[in-house]
Amino acid sequence: MKLIKIVLFFLLIVTVACSTLTLKPTDFAWPVESVLKINDDGKVVEDRYAIEFDTRGIFYEELQDSSAFVNKELRMLRDMNGYYFITSEKFKNVYVFKADEGALVLENKILVSETGVENPALNQRKPFVELIDGTTSLYLTKEGIDRTAK
Repeated sequence: MKLIKIVLFFLLIVTVACSTLTLKPTDFAWPVESVLKINDDGKVVEDRYAIEFDTRGIFYEELQDSSAFVNKELRMLRDMNGYYFITSEKFKNVYVFKADEGALVLENKILVSETGVENPALNQRKPFVELIDGTTSLYLTKEGIDRTAK
């Protein structure tokens, strides 16, 4: 019986010693959207937040044309949970990405307009990301449009 207690105590100590340090709460939100110009290679570079990625995949997903990035801008905002919300003029969707091992991985694709947005802007409205297009305003989470938010 004494041996079992010693083994259990040892396992408890090992488990506590191996636990991961977690700093909570953490707010990853960017205060304002980034309007990202796309270079000739289809990449965007945001020095302020130290992010760079190739845009051809998102343009192919949205418009079925990986070269549609020419003379375009992306609008991007990071929410308080660390998800990246990305859209552009004429996009029908807002794309929600999460960072994972040197990549942005699609978490959700939110349909916001059957005809495409004309002049999108993203704002931080914690806990939401607000998408404004003209007089239309939608409140987004990584799951989709929150119709209860005002």
